[in-house]
Amino acid sequence: MTASAWIRRFQPADDAGVRLICLPHAGGSATYYLPVAKALSPTVDVLALQYPGRQDRHNERCVDSMDELADLVAAELADWTDRPFAVFGHSLGATLGFEVTRRLEAAGTPPVMLFASGRRAPSRPRDERIHLRADDGLVAELRTLSGTDARILDNDEIVRMFLPALRADYKAVETYRYRPGPPLTCPIFTLVGDDDPKVTLDEARSWGEHTTGEFEFRAFRGGHFYLDAHAREVIDLISARLTAAVTAGTAPGPRRVAP
Repeated sequence: MTASAWIRRFQPADDAGVRLICLPHAGGSATYYLPVAKALSPTVDVLALQYPGRQDRHNERCVDSMDELADLVAAELADWTDRPFAVFGHSLGATLGFEVTRRLEAAGTPPVMLFASGRRAPSRPRDERIHLRADDGLVAELRTLSGTDARILDNDEIVRMFLPALRADYKAVETYRYRPGPPLTCPIFTLVGDDDPKVTLDEARSWGEHTTGEFEFRAFRGGHFYLDAHAREVIDLISARLTAAVTAGTAPGPRRVAP
């Protein structure tokens, strides 16, 4: 594979039978998925996406359009679909994962599963305009979600470094508009915190409307970043689903769970 500014393989697993492509949340970076890569290697080859405008890509133009970001990510992943793969996205990453999966399915390379975490279904929009707030308003939003260390948010120098990427991400996800089209064919597994201010359980269950494949739903105790408290459980769940996919040689078929 050619080197890419987009792809991070923290624990390369060249002999793994399946890949997991991880898409970060708004303001997030590829390193958020470092524990996932360590936990799943060597049985799963974990690829974490690094969006422009953060960490080692901080000098690059931020992408503030979901469609543009999906086009760029899908193009970057074209060389990584040579074996079964799944897509995992949290928050913004879930919406991005849906649009990337649309593009990959259209290209004839569907994933074995889309894991959509901490996000409303694409067809369930809210009128949110956080990206239009002043800097203090953006920081206040991060504090309410409890996903960023307060010591970081209290450091003005660090905040100034990541605010442009955060604002671009919020603009991308808040200006995104779902375009009706054929549903996905791959299974969707939706995960959510039961006290998430960004998504209700009903909005999360609506992901089932976006696939002709199987749909599974799991609610965890917690808020928007329920993942932090339930990391081991979520990783084990992902591992089990991917193992089923490789063993069967086809997409896994979890039982459709009633609301």
